[in-house]
Amino acid sequence: MSLFEDTYRTIESPSEGIFRDKGSKFIAYAYPFKDESSLKDIIADLKSQHPKARHHCYAYRLTPDRNVFRINDDGEPSGTAGRPILNVLLSQDITNVLVVVVRYFGGSLLGVPGLINAYKTATQEALQVANIIELTVNDVYEVQFDYVQMNDVMRIMKDADLQVLNQEFDLNCKLQFEIRKLQVNEVLGKLEKVADLKITYLRTI
Repeated sequence: MSLFEDTYRTIESPSEGIFRDKGSKFIAYAYPFKDESSLKDIIADLKSQHPKARHHCYAYRLTPDRNVFRINDDGEPSGTAGRPILNVLLSQDITNVLVVVVRYFGGSLLGVPGLINAYKTATQEALQVANIIELTVNDVYEVQFDYVQMNDVMRIMKDADLQVLNQEFDLNCKLQFEIRKLQVNEVLGKLEKVADLKITYLRTI
């Protein structure tokens, strides 16, 4: 991701696609995906839905800068399943997406080119019906301030149309907010002009 690029493409909701070849059936399931720890549960759920399927191959791509990915051929010849799935994610320039392709074996071997085509096409079918959306890369900050400064802080939040995630108003106030990366310098500059604020970066989402 370049310095000035703060958007990425992903899918809005799960979708499915099917491809058949020589009796084999390839069912692709695409999911919005941000947390690698949920992978095991998703695979387990698909295995319970398809107990007679031979393979559950997958690929995923994570983070707005698109640098995190993983592939799994689940017993298919190396490079014939996970890699073709990932290549579709790369070609469509989407991230925070997991695609699992469930294969039922039809009795005839497809060969390496046939397998690559099957996993690629099933993935394309699932993404073709998905709603691909563009999201902004946002940072989450926390600002701490005295109660008397609340009007100044809230005016900045309102003017920049920022989403407040959490707030505590007392003598000492605390506010967590989400801010688009391109707005960070401008908004933090305004906040820093309000006396005695403590601003803390929390995470990027």
